[in-house]
This record gives sequence, C-alpha cells and structure tokens, in this order.
Amino acid sequence: MVAIPTDGAPDARWPVLVAFHGRGESLRGAKRGARGWIDDYSLPTSTRRLAAPPLTASDMLGMVTGEHLAELNAGLSATPFRGLIVVCPFLPDVLRGGRGEADGKQLARFVVEDVLPRVYRETPAIGTAVSTGVDGVSLGGRAALFVGLERPEAFGAVGALQPALDNDEAVRFAELAQEARAKNPTLALRLLTSDEDYFLEPTNELSRALIARNIVHRLDVVSGTHSYEFNRGPGGYEMLLFHDRALRSTAAPGP
Repeated sequence: MVAIPTDGAPDARWPVLVAFHGRGESLRGAKRGARGWIDDYSLPTSTRRLAAPPLTASDMLGMVTGEHLAELNAGLSATPFRGLIVVCPFLPDVLRGGRGEADGKQLARFVVEDVLPRVYRETPAIGTAVSTGVDGVSLGGRAALFVGLERPEAFGAVGALQPALDNDEAVRFAELAQEARAKNPTLALRLLTSDEDYFLEPTNELSRALIARNIVHRLDVVSGTHSYEFNRGPGGYEMLLFHDRALRSTAAPGP
C-alpha cells in the first residue's frame, strides 16, 4: 500500500517513509494487513489534519493536551507540514527471539532492494537515501529498527513507535545502532514510547544503552496507551511530523 500526497504542484517530489504496522495486522493477512496504517490507524486523517493546523485534543483522542499539544502546534506554525509518500509493506509475524536478527536482515533486503527501487521509479519520490525514512509501531517499530540499522546507507532517518523490545535486547540494538551510525554518521534516530506503553521500560533501557555508547538520538515519552487509539492519535501524528522534518533537513543526527 502506498499513500501519495495529492495537494502539491504537478512536478512536486516528496520524501518517502516506509511505515510498518503492528502485529495485529500481521495476523490478518497480507491484503488487509498492508492497509493497517490507512484503514486501522487513520493515516489519511492524520495527514489531512497536519496540513490544516492547529491540532486539537480531539485529534489526539484526548491523550495529548496542554503543554505538549501547544508545542506541536507551535512547531507546525514555525515549520508547516509538507507531506510524505508513505509506503506500507505487509509485515509477517516474524522477528521473534533468536530469529529476530536473521529475519531482520531478510526484511531489510526486501525493503531496500525490492520495495524502494520500485517506489522511486513509480512515484514522485525525491528518491535519495537522505530523503527516505523507516518507522513503525510495536512489532513494526521492532522491524523498523532492524531494517534501518541493518541498511543505514539507505535511509536518512530511523524511528520506532512503542517498539516491541525486551530489556535484554537493549545492548544488541545499541551495538547495531553504533555500527549503523559508523556507516552513516548523519542517520537520525528517534524512539517514541508512552507512559502506558507495555514496552516503556525496554525502550528506556535501549535509550540508556545508546547514551552509554555516545550515540546521539531522540527519546520522546508522551501520554497514551499501547493501543489502536494511540496509533490513530499521538503515534501517527508524531511519526509523520518527525519524518517530514528529518527527511527534509541536512542537519546533524539527533533532536
């Protein structure tokens, strides 16, 4: 599934975001699963609202209010959302336990060698590594880390929303990030979790492991549950905003 902006000039070119869905969609089969971000997580609504701020607490399904919502709107006022091509591959129920890294290598090969070349050929993509990002939620966040850190030369930014991690994996993911940043020093890295996320502590542990290795990254902890509502609210908005800015910037990695 590919979502292409429709409101730009005829010759407009766009950054590309590869966005992986969560495990619930993995269990629904390829046809329905690949539409997870579109049908189940309301990506078209999030994109439309970002283009017509201000965002409201209702947009965030009540999970983000007050100061953080004001910060998002101030950021949109200063730097308007411009849009992305969002590519939503189907993610099988893989990447578990000892098979995780091997599955991740296969998935990275598929995305970088099969999916992205076709997207660059058949859509109005900018078509460069620095303008291409990868992200995802829960199992999809885990997938995004494996893909982006395995093939860092293919991406300008790697993000993960509420990534499905275990505490004892933090060191290994930090090692992968260190290797990835050595190959691509400008690779931006962002982790996002929430105060009621099942994976809050493993995500914090990964951030601590990255800090211990002096790996510049961004960690955001927002309000919200690990749920479809989070994906439709803070998760989707935060993902789109981060990549819209990171993939249009030549700044150094990090916040």
